[in-house]
Amino acid sequence: MALRLTEIFYSLQGEASRAGLPTVFVRLTGCPLRCTWCDTTYSFTGGEPASIESVLAEVGKYPARQVCVTGGEPLSQKDCLPLLTALCDAGYDVSLETSGALDVAGVDPRVARIMDLKAPDSGESAKNLWANLDTLNRRDEIKIVIASRGDYEWAREVLRDRQLDRLCPVLLSPAGGLIEPQSLAEWILEDGLNVRFQLQLHKLLWGNMKGK
Repeated sequence: MALRLTEIFYSLQGEASRAGLPTVFVRLTGCPLRCTWCDTTYSFTGGEPASIESVLAEVGKYPARQVCVTGGEPLSQKDCLPLLTALCDAGYDVSLETSGALDVAGVDPRVARIMDLKAPDSGESAKNLWANLDTLNRRDEIKIVIASRGDYEWAREVLRDRQLDRLCPVLLSPAGGLIEPQSLAEWILEDGLNVRFQLQLHKLLWGNMKGK
């Protein structure tokens, strides 16, 4: 088995319910999407070949028990699934950050799936794989990045029509530099949405520094 690896680094988790926890990040290379606001375009290509064993050895150098497998789109690599299982077998608390465009049903059930839904301004909303919603449970989370009022209204309708908050926690996050965080917070409060507003903690601490 061979993975294509962009980087492994140790930092604080910046998003979702695990925000603030020391975490080892395993960033795999490649992504079939090209979201307009993507902040990890460097992971689209390149990377280095790595075995599951070498990834486990590198992860084991750090003290954290939290591991986040991310990308790019990690599920674009077929060996992502056995990597996730191997990390769980090694005793780690594992989360997966995925775009929502690829099937998540095969992910080890011990893994928390942090799954995006792409709003229209991402340019990739047509690639949302809606069947994924049928596989989610309360351990998982749905994240929607909001870049405009139009994105917010789309998210609000999807939340209500598909009752997303009954599936798992829902997170709304402002796209950096495209919308004022305060505006999104006020819209959520005005509409009484059952969602979590989030800012990316790592960017508040370190900006867009690679490997943080």
